[in-house]
Amino acid sequence: MPNFNELAAFAAVVREGSFTRAAAQLGVTPSALSHGVRHLEKRLGLTLLHRSTRSVAPTEAGQRLYTTVAPRLDDITQELSALIEQSDEVAGTVRINAPDYAVQTLIWARLSPLLSAHPRLRLEVCSEDRFTDIVAARYDLGVRLGGDVAQDMIAARIGPDMVMAVAGSPAYLALQGVPATPRELAAHSCLGLKLPTHDNLLAWEFKAATGKTMQVLPAGKLVSNEPKTLIRAACDGHGLVWLPTSLMEEELSHGQLQVVLDEHAISYEGYHLYYAARRVSPSMKVVIDALRNP
Repeated sequence: MPNFNELAAFAAVVREGSFTRAAAQLGVTPSALSHGVRHLEKRLGLTLLHRSTRSVAPTEAGQRLYTTVAPRLDDITQELSALIEQSDEVAGTVRINAPDYAVQTLIWARLSPLLSAHPRLRLEVCSEDRFTDIVAARYDLGVRLGGDVAQDMIAARIGPDMVMAVAGSPAYLALQGVPATPRELAAHSCLGLKLPTHDNLLAWEFKAATGKTMQVLPAGKLVSNEPKTLIRAACDGHGLVWLPTSLMEEELSHGQLQVVLDEHAISYEGYHLYYAARRVSPSMKVVIDALRNP
């Protein structure tokens, strides 16, 4: 008869539609996961998955097994989690989804001590800038700017407001001139940040004289999905950047970059920690406390 681990592995592959994604979720290698599923197929004498170089899909027998088994596996997992929550031991995995900038500047410094303090705690931190449904993707916690957090989530601020600024090198500004208004940016090389979704550029936002927010779509010599690349390009005199001031602190303090259009600068509500669960495990609680109270 198949064991729990084999069934859980099979269900993860069907749910994710990929051995690679399922393996990452389970914390095993794709080859080990594939071996486990093949062992399950051998035990049952059935082909459960159609495999190709690009995709994985259940056979008719595999879909029937998944439909029957997956809800029961979820019930077992929830019961096991409930049993663990009844104890005070900090153990198990806490999965966190957050932008890379937040991980580097806020989150990791607060989480690092937990790994030493709680030997049985395992953290899975996924850095990505796209908007992810943490419930559907089975994350325990998420981190996003306050304005991006869904209303039905439990949320708490963990970082200060994010102040945005346009900056360029002294050499570039001396050669091309200092823009007096956001509209004058049309005559400048504006280095664009490429968004991870929809394949478009991040629009630059400013406070207009009317008090409303106005947008400028950057157009310049360089587009990148990596802010540090844009900062280096701006320091080399290739154009202007629009980024959080905290990301350019070193370059601003050393005079490599200068802020312009300061009177039109806009701020965003700082990073918030959020989660859906109304009841949290001891492991989640220590992570939440660490992120909320550095």
